[in-house]
Amino acid sequence: MNNSAEKKLAINNHLVNVIHENSLTFTLLIEKNKKSEFSIKYANTAAASFFTNTFQSPQHFFSEKVWNELFLLINTFVDEKRKVFHNFPLTFQDSLYIFDISILSLQDDASKVFGITMINKTESEKEKNALTKIKEKYYSLVDNNTDPVLLIDENGIIRYCNMVALKILGYDLEKLINYPVEQFIEENSLRNFKIMLKQTLSGYATEMQNCLIQHDNGHYLHLHLKAIPIKNEDHVNEFHLVIRDTTINSEEKDKLYYLAYHDQLTGLWNRRALKEHLRENLNKVADGLTNEIAILRIDLDRFKLINESLGYTYGDELLKKIADRLILILDKSSNLYRQSGDEFVYILKGKSKEETSLFAESILKELSKPIFLDYQEYFVTASIGISMYPYDGKKMDELLIKADQALYVAKDRGRAHYRYYHQQMNLSFPNEALMESHLRRAIEKEELSIHFQPQVNLETDEINSFEALLRWNNRKFGYVTPMQFIPLAEESGMIMQIGDWVLEEVCRQLKYWQEKGHRPVRIAVNISPKQFKQENFAVKILEKINKYQISPCSLEVEITESAMTDMHDTFAMLKELKDIGVIISIDDFGTGYSSLSYLKKYPIDIIKIDQSFIKDIESDEKNAAIATMIIRLAHSLGMEVIAEGVEKDKQVDILKAANCQKAQGYFFSRPIPIADINEAYM
Repeated sequence: MNNSAEKKLAINNHLVNVIHENSLTFTLLIEKNKKSEFSIKYANTAAASFFTNTFQSPQHFFSEKVWNELFLLINTFVDEKRKVFHNFPLTFQDSLYIFDISILSLQDDASKVFGITMINKTESEKEKNALTKIKEKYYSLVDNNTDPVLLIDENGIIRYCNMVALKILGYDLEKLINYPVEQFIEENSLRNFKIMLKQTLSGYATEMQNCLIQHDNGHYLHLHLKAIPIKNEDHVNEFHLVIRDTTINSEEKDKLYYLAYHDQLTGLWNRRALKEHLRENLNKVADGLTNEIAILRIDLDRFKLINESLGYTYGDELLKKIADRLILILDKSSNLYRQSGDEFVYILKGKSKEETSLFAESILKELSKPIFLDYQEYFVTASIGISMYPYDGKKMDELLIKADQALYVAKDRGRAHYRYYHQQMNLSFPNEALMESHLRRAIEKEELSIHFQPQVNLETDEINSFEALLRWNNRKFGYVTPMQFIPLAEESGMIMQIGDWVLEEVCRQLKYWQEKGHRPVRIAVNISPKQFKQENFAVKILEKINKYQISPCSLEVEITESAMTDMHDTFAMLKELKDIGVIISIDDFGTGYSSLSYLKKYPIDIIKIDQSFIKDIESDEKNAAIATMIIRLAHSLGMEVIAEGVEKDKQVDILKAANCQKAQGYFFSRPIPIADINEAYM
């Protein structure tokens, strides 16, 4: 060949290689020289794999017979550019093959090159037998599967199903094959089925827990589906749908329904039923089928004491008897549920607030009657919180939370009565779990602060002491009252960390005033019972005093009576504190049970009269007498007295007349931020 022919051959060779190298089509380039001799210049991988591994000469590549037949085909070219031969037979290795052969003339010079493509249209007997065996194994596996199996193509058409599928679904074969699977699926299940179909065609095995598929007789079966994709060269054009029948007979279904929606101990509706029924009732209100709905949350008072004293078996028996009592009050417009433990809930439909109040009173009256357990008489009281639709909210969770808030206030304000929700009960946080989560991050997010309430000398009107009061301004929910978060901090154990932070901040402030040259003042810090009972509590106090180099007597440790339950440990701790030099005061004096017994035994400097005794002392002679007695008793023991919760000028006059040294309360000042303290008092 000349240079031009060689160049053309190289180009054609490259093009054929790109197009056909990875194809199942056999591709050849055959050259005919000036002497009319043929030679193979190129064969793609598919051709080489099928015919031979070596093709240096025609005799090595094809059998002589095959070569002669191809030679004859090529010689039929005259001036044509291309010839096609369909279903052309060729014998190779004693087997007959049928090919579609296309011959293309690539050059017209003295040395001609022909491109040949050969498409094999005949399988060998060996391949046929192997394929037949694979198909037999496949159908044997599918047909003998104990689960129903459908074969579905990428368009959702059923192409095959086994006998179990026909039995479960009830259809004859001709009613399923070549029909879209979607036409058998219930409308509400169809959306999730389409999602599963899309994921399966993407190449992932997927499952659908509950799909309703129509039986031939018209009813729907509850079926679990598993779709297994069948890949062909990374493309999914069909998949197996394996079905499992989860439909339960009616008797078993009713039993499971009862267990799912009823409390096992009392037989009442459970929490799951409460939420579903309440949601249904709220929908009826929206449709105008009823008007008002009341939620009554009932919590037994001091039930934990019964469990701990009598044991859980007696506790369960008591709960059953309580449930029986509560059932007696039911009417057509109410439902009763056991929410959890010793908490029950009524839903009242179509009752006014007055009727709801009568219903709550009948509950309290019924529960006030004695209950007999093992011939022993017991008395149980309950607190009730009430929220009403639409006045307190229109959403289920909102109404349940507000009923719970009302219940909390009822228990906090004396128990054994009912309370309606009102705006003043509006807790910042919707639940305690969320509050606890935010409280754990309050210090690091700098949400906690300390306000100071002045303690006024009633004789001179001077202020030389303050009480430190903790405040929490949450970034999401705003200000949270101490009544909300302090009990939670106690229960969760966070009070230890928070208490240490308060002591640190107070000592830092005392150091600041000392460095600025302000007059000496004292700050009282409330200490929780858990803090006080730490073995190293006094050591921590001393460490902070030494760290900030403040005068020990500028720090006042304020302890409640509930912290002093163990006389020996309390005395040892108070003595350590006194040896350090801090001031010790007793907060809320008079509310405990051993007030008088410890006054003479413990090294106490100050008594703070609880505000419950200060309230109404100008009109309540008994409160005035108690306050006066406490002041005189403290003076006789050499102690200072501070009255808390002073709000009226007449209260100030009475305290002055009784020679009370100090007082604090809204009459003088609310707790105020440190910046205002610096400006107004220092």
